[in-house]
Amino acid sequence: MNVGTVDRWLRIIVGALLIVLAATNILGVWAYIGIIPLATGLIRWCPLYSLLGIQTCTLPEQVKK
Repeated sequence: MNVGTVDRWLRIIVGALLIVLAATNILGVWAYIGIIPLATGLIRWCPLYSLLGIQTCTLPEQVKK
């Protein structure tokens, strides 16, 4: 895990919002990109964070899993 609690909820909210806006054709098809932040928020792991060495998750959160 490398995505912390606040980061996780922001990803889930923004991702879901983008998907809803795409499904209602308000933003268009490109907004389905919201699948990426939604998925990374749900699984609490971001491959880009791993490549860049970023971690917003604290150690106790990692142990909880």
